Amino acid sequence: MNQNAHRAGSPNATPRHPLDVHVHGQLARLTGGVSPVAMMLAWHDWWQHLLLSPGKCGELLTAAATGFVADAGQDRRFAAPAWRAWPFALYATGFMQVERFWQAAASGVSGVAPHHAAVVAFAARQLLDMWSPSNFLCTNPEVLQAAWTSGGASLAAGVRNWTLDLCRRLVPPDMAVPQASGLAHVPGQDVAVTPGAVVLRNDLIELIQYTPQTAAVYREPLLIVPSWIMKYYILDLSPENSLVRYMVGQGHTVFMLSWRNPEQGDRDLGMDDYLEHGVLTALRHASARCGNAPVHAAGYCLGGTLLAIAAAALGGGHAAVAPLASVTLLAAQTDFSEPGELGLFIDDSELAFLEALMAEQGYLSGDQMAATFQLLHARDLVWSRMMREYLLGRRSAPNDLMARNADSTRLPARMHSQYLRHLFLDNDLAAGRYLVNGRPVALSDIHTPLFVLGTERDHFSPWRSVYKIHLLCHAPTDFVLVAGGHNAGIVAAPGQAGRRFRHRQQAERQRGYDSPDEWLALAARSEGSWWPYWHQWLARHAQSPCVPPRMLDAGLVPAPGVYVRQG
Repeated sequence: MNQNAHRAGSPNATPRHPLDVHVHGQLARLTGGVSPVAMMLAWHDWWQHLLLSPGKCGELLTAAATGFVADAGQDRRFAAPAWRAWPFALYATGFMQVERFWQAAASGVSGVAPHHAAVVAFAARQLLDMWSPSNFLCTNPEVLQAAWTSGGASLAAGVRNWTLDLCRRLVPPDMAVPQASGLAHVPGQDVAVTPGAVVLRNDLIELIQYTPQTAAVYREPLLIVPSWIMKYYILDLSPENSLVRYMVGQGHTVFMLSWRNPEQGDRDLGMDDYLEHGVLTALRHASARCGNAPVHAAGYCLGGTLLAIAAAALGGGHAAVAPLASVTLLAAQTDFSEPGELGLFIDDSELAFLEALMAEQGYLSGDQMAATFQLLHARDLVWSRMMREYLLGRRSAPNDLMARNADSTRLPARMHSQYLRHLFLDNDLAAGRYLVNGRPVALSDIHTPLFVLGTERDHFSPWRSVYKIHLLCHAPTDFVLVAGGHNAGIVAAPGQAGRRFRHRQQAERQRGYDSPDEWLALAARSEGSWWPYWHQWLARHAQSPCVPPRMLDAGLVPAPGVYVRQG
C-alpha cells in the first residue's frame, strides 16, 4: 500500500497477521492499552545511556549520599500539620527525597531520546505516587487521627465506599442505574435541560436547535461542535453552569451536535465520515434554518480540531457549504508537535497495540479512554481520591461536571486510529498532508476571524500547543488564556469566584509573530468569566442587525434528544 493510500484512511500501512493482532489485543487488555514493548524500549534507552555516563552517575551518588533538599510541606499530600510530627515527618521527607532523586536520574542523561526520557520520568513518577506514605493506613497521620476521633467510623465508611464501588463495577452496564453508576445528574432532568428540539438526525449525529429566549436574535446562528469522546452536555450542564443557556440568553440562535455512541458495527467509520456527516451536514442545516445566513462555528477539544479541518476544507474549496462568519476553537489543538503528556502514549508501538485492541472490539471503550486520562492525573484522580474515600471515608459531593466526566462514549476503531496516526503521530494537519476526500487541506486557507482559547492547566491540550495556530493560519486571531483546566476552564459561568482570563486585542498586536511567552507578558488580565467576552466578540463579528426570532417547531424529539442517552 503506498503512502497516499495510507494517509487516505487505512489504519495501518502494512497488513498484519491475524494471530499477531489477536496476541497484541490480548496483551493490550492486560496492560490497559499500554505497549510493554514501548515501555521496555524507553527504560533500556535510559538505563544503557546512564551506565555509559560516569559523570552523571557520580552526581547522583553524591546527591544521594548528602541528601536531596526536599520540603514535604510544599506537597499537598503532606500539607496537614499532622505530618510535622515524628515519625510521619520522616516518612514524608524520605519519600520526597526519593522523588527528587528520580527526577534528577530521569533527566539530563546524554543520548537518551527525548520521548524515552519523558516516558521514564512519567513511569517513575506513577510508581512513586503509588507508594506514597499518604496512601497507607499506618503511615498517614490524618487517617489515623480521623479513625481515632471517630471511633473507627471513618474506616467503616471507607470500607462501605469501597464495597459500593466494587459492586458498581461488577454490575453490567445495561443494568446500572444512574445513582449506581455515578451519574447523579441525568441528561434531560438535571443537566442538558436548556429548551430545544432535535431538528436533524442521521446515523452519526443529532442536531439540536435551542429555543430563542430574547425578543431579537443575531441573524447568524451559532453552531457548537463538541468532542466525540464525551457527551456534548459539558457545554449545557445544570442551568447555572450552561454555556448554551447563557448564549441563548444573549440573543444567539444556538445549534449543538450530539454524537451517536458508536457500536461494534461502526468500526469502519472514519474521520471523513465525522467531517461530512457531522460538521458539514450540521453547518448546511443550521444555515438553511436561519435564512441561509453565515454561521458562527465553535468547536471544543477534538470537536475544535475537526472544525478547523472543516474550515480549512471550506476555505480551500473542498465542499459547498454556507460561508462561515467566524470560527471559535476552545482548547483545541491544530499542531500536535507538543501535545503534552498525552503524547507519551502515542508512538508506533503504542498505536500497534491499541489498534489490535480495537480490531477485536470494533471501538475503543469509554472506560479505556478514561483510564488513560486518569493515568495522566493519577496523583489526584486515583491515589488522593482513594485515600480520601477509602481511608478517610469521605465521599466527594457529586456535581454536574463530575457526572459528565463519568458519561463517556466509544470511539470507532478506524476513526480513532486515523485521528491518532494522522494528527498526533504524523502531525499531518500542521504539515499540509492531511487529506479530506483524497485532497490535502491547509489551515492557511482559513480566512474567517478566529477566536482561540486555551486553559492554563490543560494537560490534554496545553495552551502553548493551542497557540501554535498563529504559525499555521494568518486569519485575524484573538487568543484568550483562561484560568483552570481542560474542563473547569471552559465551564466558567459569570458570577463564580476565582474566574479570570488573559487577552490582547487584535489591534494591540505588533506586526509579526509573538511567541507564547511574549504574548503572556503583554496580555491584560481580566477578572470574571470569559463567556461575556466571547459573546461581545461574536457580536462584533455579526454581519447584519438582529432580527425577530423564528419560532422553533417541534422537531423530531425535544432536547436533549436520543443519542445523549445511549449507554
